[in-house]
Amino acid sequence: MIDLYYWPTPNGWKISIALEEMGLPYETHLVNIGKGEQFEPEFLKISPNNRMPAIIDRDGPDGEPVSIFESGAILQYLARKTGQFYGETERDRIAVDEWLFWQVGGLGPMAGQAHHFLKYAPKLEPSQDLPYAKDRYRAETGRLYGVMDRRLAETRYLAGDFYSIADMASWGWASLWEGQEQTLDDKPNLKRWLDEVGDRPGVKAGRALSADERSDNSSREAQKHLFKR
Repeated sequence: MIDLYYWPTPNGWKISIALEEMGLPYETHLVNIGKGEQFEPEFLKISPNNRMPAIIDRDGPDGEPVSIFESGAILQYLARKTGQFYGETERDRIAVDEWLFWQVGGLGPMAGQAHHFLKYAPKLEPSQDLPYAKDRYRAETGRLYGVMDRRLAETRYLAGDFYSIADMASWGWASLWEGQEQTLDDKPNLKRWLDEVGDRPGVKAGRALSADERSDNSSREAQKHLFKR
C-alpha cells in the first residue's frame, strides 16, 4: 500500500497518474497547500522541502516502510518497483531519465513561473505586475514546448516509441498551456501527444483525483502560504 500525500496540481498529478497507470493500491492524504498544511511538522518529516507530492511505501525495500519526496525520485522509485514505464533496455532508461530530468529541471519550474507571474503576481497586494518577468517566463515556456514538439516529431512519446514516466511527468504542466499564454497552432506534434496521453484511462483517473478541491488560490490566505517572502 502506498500513502500518497497530494494536492491536485500538475506536480501532484504526476504521482496520482503513475499510481493509476501502474495499478498500485494507494491511500490519499490531502495536503492543502492553500491552507499551509505543507508546513506542518508531521508532513515535514516526510517532505523536508515542504512540497508535495510525497509518498510512504509501506512495503518498501526489504519489506520495511520508506518515505520519498520529490516527484522525479518518486516516479523513478515506482517504475523500478513495478518494472513498468521505464523502457526495456539501458538505452531506454537513459532516454527516460533525460526527459524526466528535463521536466523536473526545466518545463515544470518554467511553466510554474509563467503561471505565477501571468496569473498570481498581478493580484498580490501590492500588485506585482512585472512585464519583464511575464515576458521572460512566457517565452522560456514557449521555447521548451518547441523542444517537445521537435522531439515528438521524431518519436511517439518523449523517451521513444514507448510510454514512460517521462510522459507522466510532463503531461500535467503541458495540459495547462493556455494558462501559460501559449499556442499549439505551430506545435502539431505536441498537440497530438497531449491528446493521446490525455485519453489514457490512468491519466484521466489520476487527473480527476480530488479535482473538486482544486482552486485558483487567489485568496489572501492562500497567497500568504504559497508565496511567502
